[in-house]
Amino acid sequence: MRKLSLTPPEQPLAMPEQDFGAHFHDAACPGTSTTQTDSPTAQASVTVTRQVALWRVLAFSPAMAATGLLTWGMKDWFAADGFSTLEVALLVLIAFNFFWICFSVSTVLLGLWGLSRRPQALRKGRPQRLKVALLMPVFNEVPWYVLGNAQSMLEELHDRGGVHDYAMFILSDTRDDAIAAQERASVEALRAMLPTGAQLYYRRRNDNEGRKVGNIADWVRRWGAGWDAMLVLDADSLMTGRAIAHLADALARDSGAGLIQSYPQLIGAQSVFGRMQQFANGVYGLALAEGLARWAGHEGNYWGHNAIIRTRAFAACAGLPPLRSVFGGEKLIMSHDFVEAGLLRRAGWGVQFLPRIRGSYEETPQTLIDHVLRDRRWCQGNLQHLGLLNAKGFRALSRFHLLHGAIGYLMAPVWFALLVIWALIGRGEEASVLTYFSETNPMMPSWPDMSEPRHVLVILLIYAMLLAPKLLAVAALPMTGSRFSEYGGAGAFALSLLTEILLAILYAPILMVQQMIAVIRTALGLQKGWSPQARDGGTYSWHTLATCHALETISGIALWTGILAGVVSIWLLPIAVSLILAVPLSALSGMPLQRFTKALLATREVNAEPRITRIARARRHSLRMVLETASARQTPAE
Repeated sequence: MRKLSLTPPEQPLAMPEQDFGAHFHDAACPGTSTTQTDSPTAQASVTVTRQVALWRVLAFSPAMAATGLLTWGMKDWFAADGFSTLEVALLVLIAFNFFWICFSVSTVLLGLWGLSRRPQALRKGRPQRLKVALLMPVFNEVPWYVLGNAQSMLEELHDRGGVHDYAMFILSDTRDDAIAAQERASVEALRAMLPTGAQLYYRRRNDNEGRKVGNIADWVRRWGAGWDAMLVLDADSLMTGRAIAHLADALARDSGAGLIQSYPQLIGAQSVFGRMQQFANGVYGLALAEGLARWAGHEGNYWGHNAIIRTRAFAACAGLPPLRSVFGGEKLIMSHDFVEAGLLRRAGWGVQFLPRIRGSYEETPQTLIDHVLRDRRWCQGNLQHLGLLNAKGFRALSRFHLLHGAIGYLMAPVWFALLVIWALIGRGEEASVLTYFSETNPMMPSWPDMSEPRHVLVILLIYAMLLAPKLLAVAALPMTGSRFSEYGGAGAFALSLLTEILLAILYAPILMVQQMIAVIRTALGLQKGWSPQARDGGTYSWHTLATCHALETISGIALWTGILAGVVSIWLLPIAVSLILAVPLSALSGMPLQRFTKALLATREVNAEPRITRIARARRHSLRMVLETASARQTPAE
């Protein structure tokens, strides 16, 4: 019996591969995007460009100035008779790290200023009608979970109405035939349950060539001509009808916008590590996001999901060719989103970030190990971007986004190198592990005593700068429309804040070591692309935990030995504690938080669960029951 088709008639759209060695401009692009100013005039566009230029100066200049002052103040730490190679290397490593710390602080400060001002009103009048395809790529995911989210979004859009037309496409790259059969059964069951007019389609590819990039490109080439815009989702994405409509309205009102990225907030965390990330995202994230949106302007970035894209612009400008990577040898561009944003901007289209659109959600890994596994994949993709920094036609800020993503991982071995040097320097020349660094060995540097008060002040300054973005973001909470009562009251919020800071301090050295491992794995070609993400986390054996965190444990033992022997600075004690406790801390990360208290690390989405997440949970449960009942009926009685 022939299966019922679950796809609409094809409407092909050409999507040529781009050439990174040649400039490209899309003749269909009407000009620079002006969504953030809502001004139809060229003069207003010039004004916005000048404002963005000013915001970039305010973001980058303080970080550069502070780094310069710190470097200048540290130069007299070293030998008066000139710098040795190792001394210069140490100074460069410190300056490199300090710049990125300061840049985060200045971005948050810019975000505070932005949040203190009312957002620009959208252009009045009825927006142009768009046909919007909601694309949800899946790869060996739990079918009822994905389809439950899809059902809740389609129902919200149907109930909301509005000027735009929507349809959901489940784009399967699943390789497991049993899971694929469940996907199809889920879609067939759900199509019968949806209200009249709600459109849901399903397509499974015969192969998964190109992974997610190829999955999306296949849809564009087969159906893209029939849709004005595509809203790309992840398998764990969830968006309110209001958020989707706001993104569609923003794209419809700005003919020069090629992509508009929302700010996904984390939901669904039940473990210690997951709730820690969710709290940080909900409390600190918006100020940082607002600052990023200010200095990025219409040259923003793309995070691969929960963003709306003009379909024809994407097809004409963002086709990705194979690429020989600097790291890992992969020909497929792994972290495609940054590159696609750069290609759209190269062609003249605006790429924007609208962080104040609420109702955009995603989930987060529940355990430290699950986070590490995902981070290794991201590391491979981000380091691959280093090979695209000289691509023809990319705007300067697009290159900065590519570089920034790679530096986020390269900073881990830099921090580790600083840790090693600091440990070797120890408590001064006489007590140093490297006792041959002395006047009797003129070929080696005479290191400074890192325990001197002025040096301790610099160390405390670095620690303070690391903490500053969190405290500034807390100060900005009232500007975001939040109240402490939504977090359980001022006392509960303060306890959660202190808990998050403590956990962040404990997990930071472990993540540093794991990111360094990810960089090494990528450089040696040991990281082999994507694998399905463990959405719900897992319980790992002590043997697995010990194997995963062996390097941290050994490093912690070495630091403790040096501290107890009096040859390593006592200021490294917090790092030593974290590293030697890496295994139990990793076990702690996956523990369900409600065993202790549901109020700890609770965001306002935890205390007052959004309607869309309640509906999605109910829809997932209902669909699961339908599938299990159907499966039981098909199983012969024993």
